[in-house]
Amino acid sequence: MSASLTARDSRTGERHAITEHLLSALEDVVHRYRTLALHVEHSDLHAEVITAEVAHQLAVARSGLRRYPPLS
Repeated sequence: MSASLTARDSRTGERHAITEHLLSALEDVVHRYRTLALHVEHSDLHAEVITAEVAHQLAVARSGLRRYPPLS
């Protein structure tokens, strides 16, 4: 196997791992905050925390994907 194919496979694997981590993290956010939706008195705070968590996970994913840009 050539070095370029190995690099491509490695890069693809890293990008896949980053994507899987993002999806798992977002699923965790959904699971955690569905239970909190029952407490309407704190819904504004929950919305802020959810927004911050999703923004953080997106930033982590973007950062990781920049380290392993797709090969054309």
